[in-house]
Amino acid sequence: MAEQNGRLADNIVHFARALRAAGLPVGPGAVLDALEAVKAAGVGTKEDFYWTLHAVLVKRHEHSLIFRQAFEIFFRRRGYLDQLMGMMLPQAPATAPQAPAATRVQEALFAGLDNKLKERERDTEIDATFTVSDREVLQKKDFAQMTASEIAAARQAISRLVLSLDEVKTRRLGLDRHGHLIDMRRTLRSSLKAGGAIIDLKYLGPKTKMQPIVALLDISGSMSDYTRLFLHFLHAITDARKRVHSFLFGTRLTNVTRALKARDPDEALAACSAGVLDWSGGTRIATSLHTFNKLWGRRVLGQGAIVLLITDGLERDPDDHLAFEMDRLHRSCRRLIWLNPLLRFEGFEAKAKGIRTMLPKVDEFRPIHNLDSMAELCRALSAHARAADPKAWLRKVA
Repeated sequence: MAEQNGRLADNIVHFARALRAAGLPVGPGAVLDALEAVKAAGVGTKEDFYWTLHAVLVKRHEHSLIFRQAFEIFFRRRGYLDQLMGMMLPQAPATAPQAPAATRVQEALFAGLDNKLKERERDTEIDATFTVSDREVLQKKDFAQMTASEIAAARQAISRLVLSLDEVKTRRLGLDRHGHLIDMRRTLRSSLKAGGAIIDLKYLGPKTKMQPIVALLDISGSMSDYTRLFLHFLHAITDARKRVHSFLFGTRLTNVTRALKARDPDEALAACSAGVLDWSGGTRIATSLHTFNKLWGRRVLGQGAIVLLITDGLERDPDDHLAFEMDRLHRSCRRLIWLNPLLRFEGFEAKAKGIRTMLPKVDEFRPIHNLDSMAELCRALSAHARAADPKAWLRKVA
């Protein structure tokens, strides 16, 4: 019995390490708590064992999918040994696509065996004349298909993106060397320093401010992978542009602007996740936009704000006020840019009711599914490059 308990404890420790490699924040304290919880609850059915570990090792709602995939792979009764042996031999690439979470967990579970396989193949000479560099592949790879290591590399690439700080003129006046209005107060104060013998005229000109950016991000199940990485982008530009306001919406609207101001990106995203109760839930776009327009529109959309709306447009709300709320949002901002990951498909057509309702109310319609599309967004915001007319997608279907 003691030997079985020892093996079970070793398996739980190995499983916790795999979860940490897959991206879950599992530390030594959580591993000890998991061992104590299993000891206290006992090992009965597989379901009881699953929920005992889940209660201790999963701290955030969005980590449940990764935990479930890891549990199914690691504690599978049959086929686990065959997978371990198979990883020691060369394999042909699988034809069927894997779920993003399963791919990430698979990489974490068999990371050690992959290193052994690389050591065995170290002496093999490979001709890489016609291969594509890893960096170029990463730039074009879909966020939803990235592994844990690729997501980490993507976060570093996002932190290096540069968004030039364009400024717009305001109605307020400030000190300007090339202004046309004389600032009498500053002029008199300056003349007192020389006893009134020399009068150095001071001029006023219009002040300039950076355009505020307002991001509305969909956190439904189909958008969670894209939203999580776009939050890293917002965190990166928040350091340079202090006037960035971020909102998450699924079945309700949540303001995460203050959470994204944390210096550490992991702490910022952890704070965002802690304050959101409807992550990977349904989507109520009309209701969320109504809440934003009513409670936050006047506060954050002043002085030529640029609104980034990140959603797939698949509305699940039976309310028919989506067109009115989109029109109100469009009239309240300087530019409304819709970022839709569905544009990654070549055969995309605007057939869904929500998409056809929203398209006439936006200024630009862009994809947002990989690093290339994110870099293109930075260039568009910096150079004011306009994309094709969004209404053209409606004419294609008609």
